[in-house]
Amino acid sequence: MSGHSKWHNIQGRKNAQDAKRGKIFQKLSRELYMAAKQGGPDPSGNPSLRLVMDKAKAANMPKDNIKRALDKASDRDAANYDEVTYEGYGPGGVAILVEALTDNRNRTSSSVRVAITRHGGNMAAAGAVSYMFDRKGYLVISREDFDVDEDQMLEDALEAGAEDMQTSDEAYEIYTDPKEFAQVRDALEEKGYKFVQNELTMVPQNLTPIPKDKVEQFQAMIDQLEDDDDVQEVYTAGDWPDD
Repeated sequence: MSGHSKWHNIQGRKNAQDAKRGKIFQKLSRELYMAAKQGGPDPSGNPSLRLVMDKAKAANMPKDNIKRALDKASDRDAANYDEVTYEGYGPGGVAILVEALTDNRNRTSSSVRVAITRHGGNMAAAGAVSYMFDRKGYLVISREDFDVDEDQMLEDALEAGAEDMQTSDEAYEIYTDPKEFAQVRDALEEKGYKFVQNELTMVPQNLTPIPKDKVEQFQAMIDQLEDDDDVQEVYTAGDWPDD
């Protein structure tokens, strides 16, 4: 692992993300719908659906919204979506991956291109950026919620099958092989741990500092991408300044 804190960068953007709660629910509904449509509506037999349901609960998504998305998946005439990944560079040459669920590739491709190029970035060919990221299981345990020392936490994480752990004043960040993610999560839950975040994600191998004079421009680009209904996730290799 790079030794850099993904949590630090998440928290650096937390307020902006919280302001988009309605949009987040809309995107989660689409993810729930697709996961249930592909693997069935029972999370105990559909690991992908369980992941999205955990994500929805962590975002405090209302149960009625979750139920509507799952019910919709049983409708044979409901829309289907393609999974598409776009690659590019933002201001300051920071690598970007954009994951989308879309029923119109041309519309989504155009919207992503405009969001990136309008704010000083540029699109890249398939494979130009993705090799800089690794798919990982990612679990975050708040140190405020669990009074456990770092050595004990590391021992429990490694015993559960984790690959690595990063520690900050606020949280323990645990990384796993994606194939071992469910096993590690379940083993730690059995020990009583609760997660403020648990998901499969893309982790940059190295971080690129976002120049201070490019932060607003970079933030505006991310905001425009995340405002797009088709965009599900935006991953960057950017290291946000502390202030």
